[in-house]
Amino acid sequence: MKAAPFEYLRAASLGEAIEALSGTPDARVLAGGQSLVPLLNLRQVRPTLVVDINRVDELSFLRKENGQLEIGALTRHRVLETSETVRSEVPLLAEAIGYVGHPAIRNRGTLGGSLAHADPAAELPAVMVALDAGFTARGPERERVIAARDFFLGPHRTALGHGELLTRISVPSHRGGWAVEQLSRRSRDLALVAVFATVTLSGDVCETARIAIAGAGPTPIRATVAEEALVGRALTDDVVALAAELAAAATDPPDDLHAPADYRREMAAVLTRRAITRAKEGA
Repeated sequence: MKAAPFEYLRAASLGEAIEALSGTPDARVLAGGQSLVPLLNLRQVRPTLVVDINRVDELSFLRKENGQLEIGALTRHRVLETSETVRSEVPLLAEAIGYVGHPAIRNRGTLGGSLAHADPAAELPAVMVALDAGFTARGPERERVIAARDFFLGPHRTALGHGELLTRISVPSHRGGWAVEQLSRRSRDLALVAVFATVTLSGDVCETARIAIAGAGPTPIRATVAEEALVGRALTDDVVALAAELAAAATDPPDDLHAPADYRREMAAVLTRRAITRAKEGA
């Protein structure tokens, strides 16, 4: 099947892209094309205008500023995967990137595209929720910052308004241990369930814990009750097991042909236990 007819604009600047998006309510943004092009070809989306932002160089950058990583929305996955800065400042993101599709996909795919696509089973939205990232959106009237946990509204739905374009992702640097634990049907498939965890310790006591889960609800899930069960305590097997059960209880997994909901919930507990344990060992 081929895409339905649409108008195409190769934007030369951020301003031109935003003007085009704000002038056409059903316009779609073309960045890496790894999500949009299949949707176009399957005619699951039929925009009247596609705005290509691949020539908007100001959206492609990676730098450390004020204790956090600033990443342009057009930055390719491969750039993040091979960056020593990402590996040293945000190692959870560095590990998670390796789970995103295959190398050919990571060569073209962009961070902003993955986030704006808002697939609840995808790795990067959950990583950003775990790390309390901030997303900068530029519209025709203003620029605003949206917290990652407020950005994802449902499957393939975000808080971006009409005419707004995701331009920058701000990710706080992290010290301590981290871990990604993912279950999928085949290597590099989207997750049936995936857990992303970070831990910092003071002696044997947990100072901070962050846990986010993908594939187990309509959006990435931040398991805050499970986090609270860890903070201020030694991470014994019993404490970790309790947190894992609390994390699973926070999920709302789909029940589909790939896996029943009960199985996904059970795997959320198993993967959370493994992720916290591994993060503790690296803290």
